[in-house]
Amino acid sequence: MLQTWHNELEILYPQLVKWRRHLHQNPELSFQEVKTPAMIAQILESLGIEVRKGVGGRGVVGVIRGGRSGKTIALRADFDALPINDLKDVPYKSQVPGVMHACGHDGHTATLLGVASVLNQNRSNLAGNVVLLHQHAEEQTPGGAVSMIEDGCLEGVDVVFGAHLTTSAPTGTYLYKEGLIMAASDQFNLTVQGKGGHSSTPHETIDAITVTTQIIHHWQYIISRKVDPQKPSVLSVGSFHAGLAPNVIADTAEISGSVRTYDADVRDQIEREIRKAVQAICDDAGASYTLDYKRGYPSVNNHPKETKVFVQAMEKAGFTDRLSEMTPLMGGEDFAYYLEQIPGTFFFTGARNEEIGADMPHHHPMFDFDETAMLDAGKAFLTLIHHYAVESAEQKAAEPIS
Repeated sequence: MLQTWHNELEILYPQLVKWRRHLHQNPELSFQEVKTPAMIAQILESLGIEVRKGVGGRGVVGVIRGGRSGKTIALRADFDALPINDLKDVPYKSQVPGVMHACGHDGHTATLLGVASVLNQNRSNLAGNVVLLHQHAEEQTPGGAVSMIEDGCLEGVDVVFGAHLTTSAPTGTYLYKEGLIMAASDQFNLTVQGKGGHSSTPHETIDAITVTTQIIHHWQYIISRKVDPQKPSVLSVGSFHAGLAPNVIADTAEISGSVRTYDADVRDQIEREIRKAVQAICDDAGASYTLDYKRGYPSVNNHPKETKVFVQAMEKAGFTDRLSEMTPLMGGEDFAYYLEQIPGTFFFTGARNEEIGADMPHHHPMFDFDETAMLDAGKAFLTLIHHYAVESAEQKAAEPIS
């Protein structure tokens, strides 16, 4: 049965490419998705799948009800794009200036639509139900997962799986890890208010640039000398804006950046130290400040049992040589919220192919991926659903006859 499902997905491959390229040409930013969820809902409805629209705002949830009893398994794909200009010279280049799919979410969506088509055609052989989580706004906090969960997208779901295409690994490979796999992601914006003046009389001013650079320097001391080196953390300042002229001491400086951590206590510690340093340095200089510190996604923490299920199912399906245990990433993902609610695991599917230019990092204006990786991701989803169908059948066969 599983090989039949895989073959059916391969037959659908041209359609997956067509869906993906349409989405790539018509990207929509987080919390601004209108045409994308409408397209997803229309496709699912055309397949005869039960659909709920506007879940958590802009999400779409499909339900495929199996012909036999069993667990309810959720599969998730995100569909938002990024505020980046698409610089690729390809026929399916983004048609929306300043917006592009630079992280593979268009591929995630096309993959799950293909999986839905195969499973729906074979629903009489399904043990249990499959919930299709088409999620909006993964790229921007607070993310779409939280609101979709609050709107009941996980009601009755026993386990959840998510996949992400990655150009960090070659096409045909799968990356997994039990436990922490991606970091918590927080952001901050700091405005330091000093007192401007002439560059020749610095003693009459409060130099906002000097104060702010002292803050940035001290923040690096937090990471290097206050945080346990066995607990990874990153504090990065991504923007610094101050001053307008070479002979004027700036009265205002603005910076923004992010903090990445795995350990919850370290996450709290870094925020405390950031606030303490800003307060102390500004007080000493006589400056005032406004600090907006936003907690983002928690760490992605894969459940041990479900991660083992993924590995065992893939090995049984003949993918052993393509599996690799990965090193945790410092990037964030709001799939973490699903894993806080129910068991599951998040894995990566290799999509790098240098021969076709699919080797740029994610969030790059030249980003692209090997579209055959959608088949790999789809086959992994189908393999997981098949595993639970077989498990259910075996458990039923083992039950005593009454």
